[in-house]
Amino acid sequence: MNLRIILILAIIAIVTIVLLFGRNVFQRSKRVRRRLQMGQIFTNITHELLTPLTVISASVDQLREEAPQYNQNYDLMQMNIQRMVRLLQQILETSKSQAGELKLLVAQGDVMQYIYNTAHCLQPLMDKKQLKFSIECSPQSMMGWIDTDKLDKIIYNLLSNAAKYTNEGEVTLQAWTSRNYDYIYIKVRDTGSGIPKEKMKKLFQRFYDGEYRQHKTIGTGLGLALTRDLVRLHKGTINCESEEGKGTTFNLKIPITKETFRPDQIDEKHEIDQTVPKDTITDITSMVPEMNTKMDTNDLLVDDAYRILVVEDNPELLMLMHHILKSQYRVLVAKNGKEALKIVHKTPIDLIVSDVMMPEMTGLELTHELKEDPKYSHLPIILLTANTQEEDEEEALKIGADEYLTKPFRLGELRLRIDNIIENRRRALQDFALRAGASENDMQETVLTPEQIFLEKALNCIHEHLDDSNYDRDAFAADMGASSSTLYNKLRAITGMNVTTFIRDVRMKEARRLAEKDPSMRVSDLAYRVGFQDPKYFSTCFKKYFGIQPKEFMDSLNA
Repeated sequence: MNLRIILILAIIAIVTIVLLFGRNVFQRSKRVRRRLQMGQIFTNITHELLTPLTVISASVDQLREEAPQYNQNYDLMQMNIQRMVRLLQQILETSKSQAGELKLLVAQGDVMQYIYNTAHCLQPLMDKKQLKFSIECSPQSMMGWIDTDKLDKIIYNLLSNAAKYTNEGEVTLQAWTSRNYDYIYIKVRDTGSGIPKEKMKKLFQRFYDGEYRQHKTIGTGLGLALTRDLVRLHKGTINCESEEGKGTTFNLKIPITKETFRPDQIDEKHEIDQTVPKDTITDITSMVPEMNTKMDTNDLLVDDAYRILVVEDNPELLMLMHHILKSQYRVLVAKNGKEALKIVHKTPIDLIVSDVMMPEMTGLELTHELKEDPKYSHLPIILLTANTQEEDEEEALKIGADEYLTKPFRLGELRLRIDNIIENRRRALQDFALRAGASENDMQETVLTPEQIFLEKALNCIHEHLDDSNYDRDAFAADMGASSSTLYNKLRAITGMNVTTFIRDVRMKEARRLAEKDPSMRVSDLAYRVGFQDPKYFSTCFKKYFGIQPKEFMDSLNA
């Protein structure tokens, strides 16, 4: 009886184990099928996106032939098409790798020359970050069998990663062969920030977040994972050595003999194409003009057009925004927050448009520093960001940003935001006109805010020197205890006018008041009393302001 019970219990236990194991296998296979389905979806989407990009690229080439005067714009378009194609191809390769569908196709050719050409295409990227970049191949020429499409992605990912995490110093690529010439060794080394020990274990993990935020940059989390898969596909090995604060080194070992690969992995019909790798990186530095050199500070102080400072570390977007906005505004540019601060301290600025994620100093840090400084707290700031989370927008608005736009944004929308801010200043100008026409007693009763106190002091300074024709913006700034640019910024924010226009505006309003008080006064005497040396120029200004000649105005008062 006991044996029967034991037997039954054993059978039940076995059945339970089988059922649990079967369930586990089923769920695992279900997850695999789901992963394969998602991989297929990514593959299909990527293919669908690559097709319109090809059409766009062809259309750009056609436009280049029909209207070659816009070559710089075409270069920008093609560069960003290339960038999108590379990213989509990386997603496609990752999807294939997950599904086990990555295929290798090696061809024969000069392996060392191909490695050198591929690495050399990243020279503009290194120049952009002002990094010393060296490529050493020993020997300089060596025949072998490689899949150039895969090797191109391996070298690009490792070198672009090295540049991303190296703010100063150097990046080197070394390539050499084994004694029997059956392997190539590639070493990519940088003197960047290094990788923390706790991060090393997850380094090649797909979608690993890495140190992007700490370095104020962005990434997909695919590059290193795909690089490892491509190296392994090539029957090679890859490892990483890193030390925080000293840099990182990636070591690769890749076979190059024909015997290493299966017959279906060998392309006998074609040789390696040495006419520069297909994913050449355009030298953007040769396309971007020095956009601030033509702007003289004195001209900026006199000119009444609105001055906009655009802060963006992406040179293509920086150049595009400069090109579009310059038709309507005076535009200055900076590549990061630190450069922007230097410009703000030296040059009068009306409004700042800044990216959030930048090296050196982020847009949030720039906003915080300016809003904490009483001299510049009035400056309107529009922040641009790729972050779409609500808490990011809340943080930006908390530290004082006036507007917040998420990428991708339409430049028409950016213009609309700028115009709205300018319109608000025009309303402030109307308020100023009303205040300037008030009596001193009224002013004293209504002056409450720091802006009104500043404005009253400014009006008093000009009235004290009303008949002094030599009283200019420099003397005015000295009396106000401020630099010319700070005075400009404050007056522009409160009144909508620059310093010169503000002085002239006060003089003209006082001229009208004096004319109304004594209509029998000669025009020349009136001109001298409000600081004009030339009565004819005074009459021109008076008519521009009030639509009537001063003589006609005073005659109408006497009538």
